[in-house]
Amino acid sequence: MHEKPFCFSIGHLLPYSMSDSNTTDITNSSTFILLGIPGLEMAHVWISIPFCTMYAIAILGNFTILFIVKREPSLHGPMYYFLCMLAVTDLVLCTSIMPKTLSIFWFSYREISFSACLTQMYFLHCFSVMESGIFVAMALDRYVAICDPLRHSTILTNPVVAKIGLAVMLRGGIFVLPYLLLARWWPYCSNKIIPHTHCEHMAVVKLACADTRLSNYYGLFVLFSVIGLDVFFITVSYTQILRAIFSLPTKDARLKTLGTCSSHLCAILAFYISALFSSLTYRFGHNVDQHFHVLIANVYLLVPPMLNPIIYGVRTKQIWDRLLRLFTHRGT
Repeated sequence: MHEKPFCFSIGHLLPYSMSDSNTTDITNSSTFILLGIPGLEMAHVWISIPFCTMYAIAILGNFTILFIVKREPSLHGPMYYFLCMLAVTDLVLCTSIMPKTLSIFWFSYREISFSACLTQMYFLHCFSVMESGIFVAMALDRYVAICDPLRHSTILTNPVVAKIGLAVMLRGGIFVLPYLLLARWWPYCSNKIIPHTHCEHMAVVKLACADTRLSNYYGLFVLFSVIGLDVFFITVSYTQILRAIFSLPTKDARLKTLGTCSSHLCAILAFYISALFSSLTYRFGHNVDQHFHVLIANVYLLVPPMLNPIIYGVRTKQIWDRLLRLFTHRGT
């Protein structure tokens, strides 16, 4: 199916208050147009090279984590179950945007249906909240393993881990559901151009011909109540972990225990720094160029999924040993 010609009349760019004809019923908002990276259209093919590379690394790395943990019975424990949850979440996050992004970069296929746009938006934000919850669960696992190691196996049993995973999934779905409901509720202008590579919540809401402060306020509520509380709990956990580490009697023991936590800290910092920077820049960085907003949003959804398997694969001795054993065994 060929793409419709990408052209809009000047009237489409006028403020919605100037003409009621610029407002369309939500059921008639059949398609949106994703511009990609505004201002850098001529460089789309070149930009696609690092994007595609990061996506390929993320896919390969996270599937490798899942394969190794499934293959090795000795890795069937809470830490690695949470790591598998993180890998699945990362796979969904980057896959929810990259196929469409690459189709824009390579084939200039910019159209996306309204339903597909809302579905993409829901998956993006739902799994972002889920990833934050998984980091809290991983911090809890490290806290129990280091501060109360004798009770680790009795506290974090397989049923408890499954309940934590279910709670993380439900929390993400419930908190992000109002994004979807509000986005369907707003009337949209005839100008349905989204200056983005994907249907990010704020980018879609800005097209509505209505007072969308409710969506903005709810987005900030989710940002500070969900992500903010998660960061608080992680900070408290690692404060207690570091106190326990530095109270160990020998330097070797401190370094060894600190090494088991460093991978988690690196992954947490990569996720939260990029997420907070992207969200706050989009809401308050009015003087920042549009293409910078879009690049930061893509980095936030691509870099952590790419880095997480590298960080855990290199820093976690058990996974690294199993990976080396797998290649050595195949080589022989």
